[in-house]
Amino acid sequence: MKKSYTILLLICLFATLLSACSKNEASESAKKESNVELTISAAASLQDVLNKIATQYEKENPNVSITYNFGGSGALQQQISNGAPVDLFFSAAEDKFDQLVKEGLIEKKLGTDLVGNELVLVVGKDSQNIKRFEDLIKVKKIAVGTPETVPAGQYATETLEKLELLKEVEKRIVYAKDVRQVLTYVETGNVDAGIVYKTDAMISSKVKVAAVAKEDTHSPIIYPVGVIKETSHRKEAEQFYKYLQKEETLNTFEKFGFKKVE
Repeated sequence: MKKSYTILLLICLFATLLSACSKNEASESAKKESNVELTISAAASLQDVLNKIATQYEKENPNVSITYNFGGSGALQQQISNGAPVDLFFSAAEDKFDQLVKEGLIEKKLGTDLVGNELVLVVGKDSQNIKRFEDLIKVKKIAVGTPETVPAGQYATETLEKLELLKEVEKRIVYAKDVRQVLTYVETGNVDAGIVYKTDAMISSKVKVAAVAKEDTHSPIIYPVGVIKETSHRKEAEQFYKYLQKEETLNTFEKFGFKKVE
């Protein structure tokens, strides 16, 4: 009788442990399922402001983590066209974005022109010789983004052409993979001047703005953002897409030098 009672007790104990383990596994499984990592391919010029926005968003949405893939908009667009697993695309140029809409990779209804920017000529903090774009004929090296893949490089080329400077300076141009590399070249003194966005110039204490390009010298600088059609996290991607359009988020963009798009 005593032996039977002991066996029964052991069976009950084993069943309780098994049940507890199952509950823990189910809880861990549910936790894993609820945690979502969003991958966002974004123009390099958005790096600082988007990192700030991600920190705030993750505080408000602890089940979502944001991972950015920063680079030239053209290169990012090509990656997405070739099947890169991305949830949202944030471009520094409308044509790169429109290409993905044309390919059916972004739905038009889930895309919007979010912010704008300005194009500026930057030089080292101690430079005294360059005060306008026309002064570029005096320098040895000028850095711009590769026009085919970097929108800032495309805008820079348009500006130099409009000012009838391109033919005079094109042999002195050093091409960079994105605007941040252009900025680095100027900061380190590897070039005499560079053409970047106003927002890039604002984050560096080693450069100063020598001149601002007039709006009629280049195409409008617009940053569209949209949800990738084949995202595996559609609900969360759409939520973040809407969050980017909130007034408080747009105010954050403005603090980093971006302009609201009417």
